[in-house]
Amino acid sequence: MANSRFSHAIAEGDGISVIAAVDDPDAARAAEAQRAEALVVRTDPSAVREATSLPILWRTAGSLEQASAAADAVMLVFDALEDDDGRLEELHERALELGLDCAVEVRNEEELEEALDRIDPEIFLLSPLEADSDETPLEVVLDLLAAVPAGKLAIADLPLTTLDEVAELERAGVDAVIVQEGDIALLAGGPPPEV
Repeated sequence: MANSRFSHAIAEGDGISVIAAVDDPDAARAAEAQRAEALVVRTDPSAVREATSLPILWRTAGSLEQASAAADAVMLVFDALEDDDGRLEELHERALELGLDCAVEVRNEEELEEALDRIDPEIFLLSPLEADSDETPLEVVLDLLAAVPAGKLAIADLPLTTLDEVAELERAGVDAVIVQEGDIALLAGGPPPEV
């Protein structure tokens, strides 16, 4: 039985989900208090796992077995796995076997189309890393979103995110946005009211 806590967290509810980029347990606790709906971690997720109940997307090239012990999802970077040597397919299949959700980072429409053809992922992480100088990161993400088939989840990964950008992403149909630690409260609607 697959553990789909991560995909469920970003698919449910109204509006766009906030995924907080954190590196340590304190940041994870703060993000949860500020109503983030999931976390993205580049370091070992074990310490963060103990500090929070939020689903974790592990964004590094660690072993899938290690990921399955502490994270709910892993990220595969299409650019690093684009060779047609079977590694992308193998890693995707193994992640799903281990009960992990699998987000595939794509940087352009060709990568997105090829990922669909090869593994048909459920979750796309839309990255503006290859933005032309005449396009803003937001425009790149929105262009990529247009190529994501209905029924798939799309996560925007913008370097800096404003409230206006989040509103535009939400209107366009993006399911979630990765935000840096300091921006969470502003973008997630602040901490819950004191009762």
